[in-house]
Amino acid sequence: MNDKKHILIVEDEEFIASLYKMNLEQKGVEVTTVYNGQQAIDTLKTITPDLMLLDLLMPEVDGFEVLERLKKNKQKISFPIIILTNLSQQIDKKKCEKMGAEDYIVKSELGTEELWSKLSPYLKK
Repeated sequence: MNDKKHILIVEDEEFIASLYKMNLEQKGVEVTTVYNGQQAIDTLKTITPDLMLLDLLMPEVDGFEVLERLKKNKQKISFPIIILTNLSQQIDKKKCEKMGAEDYIVKSELGTEELWSKLSPYLKK
C-alpha cells in the first residue's frame, strides 16, 4: 500500500510544471503532470489525486472549463482543487470559489518553496 500523497499538476508551461513537480517530489509527494485541461479531465478518469493544482490560462480546455465540467458531471470531487494562476483579479477568484476551488494562488506572489507551505495543510486532511 502506497501512503504517498499524490498531486495532479495541470500547467501548460512545461518549465513551471517541472519546477513545481521537482519541488513537491523533494517533499515526498508523488506528482502527475499534464499540460492542458483536456488531459486533466482524461487523467481524472483513471486516477484520483489527493490534490489538484490547476492553472486557468491554458490552450484547448482552460482551468475554468475543467472546473465547469467537473461540476456538471456531478463527479464527487474527493480532493481539493487549488488554482495556481497569473490571474490576480478578484472576479476570477470569486468565480473559481463558486465553482468549487478550495484555494486560489497567484503564481507571481508565491515562490516554489512557499508553495509547499500552502499545499501541505490540504494533504493532511
